[in-house]
Amino acid sequence: MSAPPFQFDSTGQQAVASRLGMWVFLGTELMFFGPLFMGYYFVRATDPVALPLAARQTDLLLGSLNTLVLMTSSLGMAMAVSAANEDRRRAAVRCLWATSALGLVFLLIKGWEYAKDIASGFVPGNASGAGGPTGQMFRLLYFAMTGLHAIHLCIGIGLVVVFALAMRQRRPLAVDPGRLEIVGLYWHFVDIIWLFLFALLYLPGRSGP
Repeated sequence: MSAPPFQFDSTGQQAVASRLGMWVFLGTELMFFGPLFMGYYFVRATDPVALPLAARQTDLLLGSLNTLVLMTSSLGMAMAVSAANEDRRRAAVRCLWATSALGLVFLLIKGWEYAKDIASGFVPGNASGAGGPTGQMFRLLYFAMTGLHAIHLCIGIGLVVVFALAMRQRRPLAVDPGRLEIVGLYWHFVDIIWLFLFALLYLPGRSGP
């Protein structure tokens, strides 16, 4: 009597299952940001005038620069996945290193921005800051949301570096390009989260005088 066939015995089935599993994982990751987004909208609905006043204290230039950096890193990741699927290993490795480097640049810029924020008094405990109590809540959400995003980005950088080394040394981990696609999904997820954060934390109140 022969054993029943394995449910995911083909490469295509395994790839589909892996992608589905990653999407489920990303859905659970949204739960980390969900309460923060809900808190943000509650604060904004409670005092729609004071929150934009506090948001105008964020550094729009550095925030925009970091947005450009992350969008470029997404392009690098997409190019890495494409090169891996075409069996262009060296090109994929170069794109992965570029992607991880851009992630580090983002963190350096964000660290610089944090230093400027703290030096200027843009911190949750500053009762004299713009926006009053609502401004304090906004600053708390700002640090919580961007800090959580930075943690996720650090994880993404670690994954990209691991795959770059594995592909360079031809380790079994990097033999299947589908695995790199999974890492790419995570990286793009982190980038998309930043786009929402940029819109919520940097843009309110900018259209006024």
